[in-house]
Amino acid sequence: MSFFKRLKDKLMGNPAEEEKLEALDNEQDADLQELDLDEANETAAIETVDVEVVEQIEESPEMEIVKEAAVEPSTEIEKEQPEIQPEVQDLEVQELAVIEDTSEEEKKPSAWSITQKFKAGLEKTRNSFTSKVNDLVARYRKVDEDFFEELEDLLLQADVGFETVMELMDKLRFEVQRKNIKDTNGIQAVISEKLVEIYEQGEEDLIDLNMQPDGELTVILFVGVNGVGKTTTIGKLAHRLKTQGKTVVLAAGDTFRAGAIDQLQVWGDRVGCEVIKQSEGSDPAAVMYDAIRAAKNRKADVLICDTAGRLQNKVNLMNELEKVHRVISREIPNAPHEVLLALDATTGQNALVQAQTFKEATNVTGIVLTKLDGTAKGGIVLAIRNKLHIPVKFVGLGEKMDDLQPFDAERYVYGLFADGLDKELENNED
Repeated sequence: MSFFKRLKDKLMGNPAEEEKLEALDNEQDADLQELDLDEANETAAIETVDVEVVEQIEESPEMEIVKEAAVEPSTEIEKEQPEIQPEVQDLEVQELAVIEDTSEEEKKPSAWSITQKFKAGLEKTRNSFTSKVNDLVARYRKVDEDFFEELEDLLLQADVGFETVMELMDKLRFEVQRKNIKDTNGIQAVISEKLVEIYEQGEEDLIDLNMQPDGELTVILFVGVNGVGKTTTIGKLAHRLKTQGKTVVLAAGDTFRAGAIDQLQVWGDRVGCEVIKQSEGSDPAAVMYDAIRAAKNRKADVLICDTAGRLQNKVNLMNELEKVHRVISREIPNAPHEVLLALDATTGQNALVQAQTFKEATNVTGIVLTKLDGTAKGGIVLAIRNKLHIPVKFVGLGEKMDDLQPFDAERYVYGLFADGLDKELENNED
């Protein structure tokens, strides 16, 4: 399958498959309508019988006595009947609204809506980086060495990383020579294709979490420095897993930062997950031990463990993190099954340093890149993947509950080059 065909199917969804799903939905709707009609007819028949029975009862002499007794109700009984307070009514309305909002959130998003999230989330990077690429393409009508040198500088400014940029330049030069490309028309599509190849590195299922079989507990350990949005990301991931039908328990292992336990409790209440916690200043390893026991007793599917925001230059804190890892492994062999490192995309190359240090301490299995919508240097995704060989499993593309999205390389490069790729996709429809 060509790059453009694969890209279009990913971005827009497969029309043939969507038509099949729509036809299936229509059949199900028709069946439901028939069932509703049958139920309505049955209900009407039952109501008719009920009316006849009630009329017969009301005409009986015994009923006349009951009616006379019911004319003047007891004052004491009236006092015992509590009136429905306006506050209670308002609360019930709010609860119904929350349920309705949750049901809307749990609807499976379409391929296009997910693509739009990436496009909107990478707007700052696109406005900064791609506008410069467009200017470069406009100034250079021919693809020559001067063009490559300026493109190299632009990629470095977007925090793509030196090693990744060098690899990309080699691939681009080879592709230009192989296809005998003379002008810059369509060069953005070639750049996009090579960026996807560099990220994927021939591997598949990079974003899949290492979930255990049904009946077994999956332990996900979150690490990262303070201020990167770690606790918020835990809450959003818990929400995502709950919408998939998983029972999730949270462990408040960040016992050092003031307010961290309360913050996780707020998220637990918001998404409907139990939070296992101890007092502030407690031993984080002890919290993990209690959380594992509690999760097993409750037959939970997933345990997500929060940890303190450990500064990478604090050796004692890193040792504490290793201790937490050992306690989890002792209670559940091969756990934690995922060690997710939360990184703030706005920190640029500093995020790369953090990733390197945490990888050495905890064997990080995946990156959650937060605040990608807030940076003009979204190229850090490629630098992390290419230098450390750690996949980015989730990206934060906004502040809403469902703005934590599984990372997708094709949607990512589309978000970077949306304007130019839209034109190329139109030209390659046939």
